[in-house]
Amino acid sequence: MKRKKLVSYSKYGYLFAIPFFVAFLIFTLYPIMYTLLIAFTNQQGIMPPKLKIAKDPLASFKYLFKPRGATGKMSYFLDSLINTAKIWIINFIPQLTLALLLAAWFTDNRVKVKGQGFYKVVFYLPNIITAATIAILFRTLFGYPAGYPVNDMLIKMGIFKKAFFFLDNGMASRGIVEFIQCWQWYGSTMITLIAAVIGINPEIFEAAEIDGAGRWRKFWNITLPSVRPIMLFTLVTSMIGGLSMFDIPMLFGEGKQKLGLQTIAIYIYQTALKDPYMYNRAAAASIILFLIIMVISIFLFWLLRDKDAAKLAKMKKQEMKRARELGRGL
Repeated sequence: MKRKKLVSYSKYGYLFAIPFFVAFLIFTLYPIMYTLLIAFTNQQGIMPPKLKIAKDPLASFKYLFKPRGATGKMSYFLDSLINTAKIWIINFIPQLTLALLLAAWFTDNRVKVKGQGFYKVVFYLPNIITAATIAILFRTLFGYPAGYPVNDMLIKMGIFKKAFFFLDNGMASRGIVEFIQCWQWYGSTMITLIAAVIGINPEIFEAAEIDGAGRWRKFWNITLPSVRPIMLFTLVTSMIGGLSMFDIPMLFGEGKQKLGLQTIAIYIYQTALKDPYMYNRAAAASIILFLIIMVISIFLFWLLRDKDAAKLAKMKKQEMKRARELGRGL
């Protein structure tokens, strides 16, 4: 009996993967490597000089932390970093809290919310709307004197005696941006957490109910520990998105520093693509932003790690080490 020749289809998989790798090399890897290079060069101005390493390769990095003039105020880069951290933290805490509560509410068998599909669509809807549309909407709602529905409503209710310029007030404009970020993303976070809660074995909840555990006890002792990996995913992705925030602060408040709306991404954009076109400084800021994201991500992975699994892994390593030592002794 002759054996049939087996056909290998693996080569076709490699062929289908070629477009991705080509696009990755051209549009991702090359810009990253070029950014790493120009951070240590003299690239600046509308017509930058020939590419070469600067006399002081770290000059661009030093400038980012240099105080502003004789006033002694912190640099615009550090200001932008603080603004970004404030906007992200203040919008993420209520976003995660609301998403967790809604996820627990929708997945509670005792409650059995009617029309869950409708509510989920409504809560998720802001995430589908484009950032430009949302920014224009809120500028129209809070703007003055062109289109001032919020001011008009507050005056009629007797809360304000005269119109308030929301877009010219730092605290008010930043608060609106924080609300927009929370409102736009809590639905997406909620859907992710609902999927995580549904994946928990229902027998665990049934056993807890038999033991007399209430809703809050089950939430704190079962739900939260079980969705820890998804919480980590949500936290890291939100942190990356928050630190690279650009569209809403830029479109809503034009990224004005005086309003506290200049984020790191806006600072990089204004440094590189607006006068005086300091490409080297913008590249240095991008590298620092990448390092900040990497360090915070590593810390979050360490903080939210499964301690029991880590202990078991450590014990296994110790056992393997002892077995090797015994093997050498023999």
